[in-house]
Amino acid sequence: MGSHGIKDQVAVIGMGCIPFREHWEASLDDMLIDAAVLTCESAGVAKDDIDAFWFGTSQSAASGLSLSIPLKLEGKPVTRVENYCATGSEALRQASYAVASGAYDVAMAIGAEKVKDGGYQGLNAFPIPHDGTKRSLTAAGMYSLILPAYAQKHGVDEGELRMVLAKIAEKNHYNGARNPLSQFRREVSAEKICGMAAVAGELSVFDCAGVADGAAAAIVVRAEDAHKYCDDPLYIKALSFVSGNGSGVTDPDYDFTSLPECKMAADDAYAQAGVTDPRSEIALAEVHDCFTPTELLLMEDLGFSEPGTAWRDVLDGTFHLDGELPVNPDGGLKAFGHPVGASGLRMHYELWQQLRGKAEPERQIDLSGRDRKLGLVHNLGGYPGEMVGFVSILGTEVD
Repeated sequence: MGSHGIKDQVAVIGMGCIPFREHWEASLDDMLIDAAVLTCESAGVAKDDIDAFWFGTSQSAASGLSLSIPLKLEGKPVTRVENYCATGSEALRQASYAVASGAYDVAMAIGAEKVKDGGYQGLNAFPIPHDGTKRSLTAAGMYSLILPAYAQKHGVDEGELRMVLAKIAEKNHYNGARNPLSQFRREVSAEKICGMAAVAGELSVFDCAGVADGAAAAIVVRAEDAHKYCDDPLYIKALSFVSGNGSGVTDPDYDFTSLPECKMAADDAYAQAGVTDPRSEIALAEVHDCFTPTELLLMEDLGFSEPGTAWRDVLDGTFHLDGELPVNPDGGLKAFGHPVGASGLRMHYELWQQLRGKAEPERQIDLSGRDRKLGLVHNLGGYPGEMVGFVSILGTEVD
């Protein structure tokens, strides 16, 4: 990888996140305003103090005007960005590099998606003409192929692995039930999930992320300026983005037991941050659990579990709130739903809360007895064999 990174050059000084819901009562403008106001209040700055904006959205807007009009921005650059389901994280990456370059002193990354009253469920619903060689399965169908492939490769009984996936959903719904911002706030048992009708392969509807409206934002400045605004900023240790070449969908050797773009992004992020043992150095992680098999593979691709062992770690409670390495302590996509432009920033908001000890008491991770002070965010976009991968690492101290 060729990235030199911007370790400890940029700090997050404020973040805001609105509840992820079926916001029938709110427009895209309403959500953007609410997220921006929360974020400015968090950082103690006015919108006019922000030099530039990066606006992440997938299909809810086509230009920066969709942000500058509701926020009534005057003479400010607004860059609208999209990178599949990693769109919100991409907005943060670009805003951070702009500040690190010296081009701007203060920048906002904001992401939003309004999909619940658009006439269809979810995104990418319109048919895009192609030459007939593209995949024909749904997203759920593509990710459902992971279960039998993993079971066969690692010698795990498919029935037992089915329960492992349901345990992942159970964990994330347990966490989401304790988060006032999440869409689904009820616990659900793994046994109940396994008893539901399948929607794709062995996956039930509760193995799939829901659909929601939402918005979240962050304000970043140069690290040396952070304490002018905030007593407890978060410092960016790594921001890595990898775009795959799509070969997995045509390569007969691709076996659906790893997401190579995500592993490459993680390896690059660890090199930027100086992390050599992620299992022992990362305090918590927010990962892209669009489907439960995805989280299973990510535990191995991110280096939290050895290949072929993540399923045991899931059953052992390694990734629970009180486990060795909590994963998706806010409930993840499973409990929040997935408004594409907002999800990545929502994940970073959880790090903003947890690493600073500001999460709700019933789900605040106890970091006092741990030597690790780093949080990780993982996003992906696309499908197994054809995706983009993002990994960031943030911390409370400058090395």
